[in-house]
Amino acid sequence: MVLRLMILLSLSVIYFVSDVQAQQANAAQLQRYSQEGEKALAEGRYDEAARAYEKLSELAPNIAEAHARLGLIYFQQGRFEQSVPSLRQAIKLKPTLPNTDILLGMALSELGKYQEALPALEKGFKRVTDPALKRASGLQLQRAYTGLGHDDKAVEVALELTRLNPKDPEVLYHASRLFANYAYLSIVKLGEAAPDSLWLYLADGEAKESQGRIDDAIREYRKVLSLQPNRPGIHYRIGRALLARGQRAGDDNASLAEALKEFELELQLDPTNANAAYEAGEIHRKSARFEKARELFSQAVKYYPDFTEAHLGLGRTLVSLGRAEEALAPLRKAISLDAANEFSWFQLAQAQRLLGNQGEQQKALAEYQRLRELKTQAENKILLRQEVTKQAPDK
Repeated sequence: MVLRLMILLSLSVIYFVSDVQAQQANAAQLQRYSQEGEKALAEGRYDEAARAYEKLSELAPNIAEAHARLGLIYFQQGRFEQSVPSLRQAIKLKPTLPNTDILLGMALSELGKYQEALPALEKGFKRVTDPALKRASGLQLQRAYTGLGHDDKAVEVALELTRLNPKDPEVLYHASRLFANYAYLSIVKLGEAAPDSLWLYLADGEAKESQGRIDDAIREYRKVLSLQPNRPGIHYRIGRALLARGQRAGDDNASLAEALKEFELELQLDPTNANAAYEAGEIHRKSARFEKARELFSQAVKYYPDFTEAHLGLGRTLVSLGRAEEALAPLRKAISLDAANEFSWFQLAQAQRLLGNQGEQQKALAEYQRLRELKTQAENKILLRQEVTKQAPDK
């Protein structure tokens, strides 16, 4: 990974000041090369800037700022092997040059010299207040920790970077790679430490379920139960996997029946599992067993009072039972929890229709239509963005 940083902004405290009195013989040349270098640097003409500062460093080898500027230019060009000695010389001549040691740490990191880079990068990430420099040093510190195998420290840096830069695509990209790698390494360590443990079977089941390997995931979950038959949460996971398999294979009836058994087994072990109660209630509702569905939805909201879908399912079931007056409370609760869910408004309209409240019915339907239109517009915008050639700079 080669980071291309707009380091000029974050290191703007580094200035070159030509010491004319100390260099009387070359004062005019020093001034000319300084001005040429700064102009080229400001305009992004790094090759020209490098040539100017190379000449400047030859004429004035004892001016630290000239070496610092040259090291900065080399860094911008990706010439890290040349950047390092220039930055070292600048620090040797003037150890107090602001941020030069941090830039040196980033250049060393680019060269894979992580141990040597660490002190400056740690200092830069912990103490610097400039957002751009903190971000740059953090990304390089994250890279150095990973290269040295300090995965726990790399994760800490990634978490802090994502907190500070929640919408930065580069930060999020590197964090996602790091988290995925850290999770993989943790599973490898788990396999080495406890190859026959329920924890490894559970981790394998979750991984395979996320990959869509449903049957393999179910087998791993059953291994967990073989070691600990009364472990909470496993029957629920199997039930969810069975639902996914049924949707994929088109055998909803068979899979629904199997899944329902798993959810019921889960509730026997843990009656407070609101998710299992909800899923079982939804299966009963779809099969028109409305009274049983009502019991299960009520159980779900009892143990999870802010469960939007369960309140909606309960209200919908009560409407189906002809108990529209009772349905109003859970439907209104669902709307209070998620007013943007258009289906809650639709169900509220149905309840008001059964009660003969035409005015309230029309209000609910109007909100349902408004939310549907907004959703359709958003979906159309996404489709349009996906189906056209994106704008890009001309060469």
